[in-house]
Amino acid sequence: MPRSGSVIATAAFLGVGAVAVVWGPGLFATYAASDASNTCTVTTVDAEFTLSAERADYAATIAAVGWNRGFGDEGVTVALATAIQESGLLNLDYGDRDSVGLFQQRTSQGWGTIEEIMDPRYSAGKFYDTLSRIDGWNQLAVTEAAQAVQRSGFPNAYADHESEGRAWAEALGGTAGAVTCDVSAAAVTTAQSLSERVALDFPQGGYAVDVLGYEGSTTQLGIRPPDASDQSLARLQAWSIATASTTGVTEAAVQGSQWHRDGTWTHDDPSPQWADYRGVLVGLQTS
Repeated sequence: MPRSGSVIATAAFLGVGAVAVVWGPGLFATYAASDASNTCTVTTVDAEFTLSAERADYAATIAAVGWNRGFGDEGVTVALATAIQESGLLNLDYGDRDSVGLFQQRTSQGWGTIEEIMDPRYSAGKFYDTLSRIDGWNQLAVTEAAQAVQRSGFPNAYADHESEGRAWAEALGGTAGAVTCDVSAAAVTTAQSLSERVALDFPQGGYAVDVLGYEGSTTQLGIRPPDASDQSLARLQAWSIATASTTGVTEAAVQGSQWHRDGTWTHDDPSPQWADYRGVLVGLQTS
């Protein structure tokens, strides 16, 4: 992570919404790519589940939409178990009759237009909105809560994915377990692009993207949640890792615990100037 420098000025990207961008000097090591499996794995004390990087990205999006609506691990578990069953966590443009999207929602059943349902944030939002209207949903078994929303012809099928859904919900939520990804070399991107993704997944505002410095073709940034709690930092680091295949993040560190894009981790004391930084330090390939 950066070895010198501090944040000295602030500038907001146009069109980024509530995400602030802070500029300052610093250094960041260049990432060297190797062959990658393009998979993400969640590990708990007694289980391990692996998804393709694309599916993990959708899981992180579904989780973020749930957090934005005030759902915790239980609600996100229901949503993820449902999406695993319905689409295999892929944003499908086909399905049974007029079903499409992550949750295989039907235009004829009032879920929205095809274009709307194919927007992962919209379709996840509609799922959570419907779940929130079910009295006592959080007292139901996961498969029962999912079925109350979906009204599937296979009402018990969601139970098959409860353990996997819960593992991803808790790890992405920063409460238990860990997410790691092994993804191929990052495409060239921009700090603005990452800021726009943060604004999309966390539209409630209060998140800041700090541009901390440069070295060669890489840019060092920090992503700060509004409350800077330990859980929020763990959640944001897991989100940064699970979405790295599309955002181009090459490394993500919290207090010296650093994920690398090849799936490895290092654990070192943070540089003194970042020891009190309450955010996730990430790298981008920007040239």
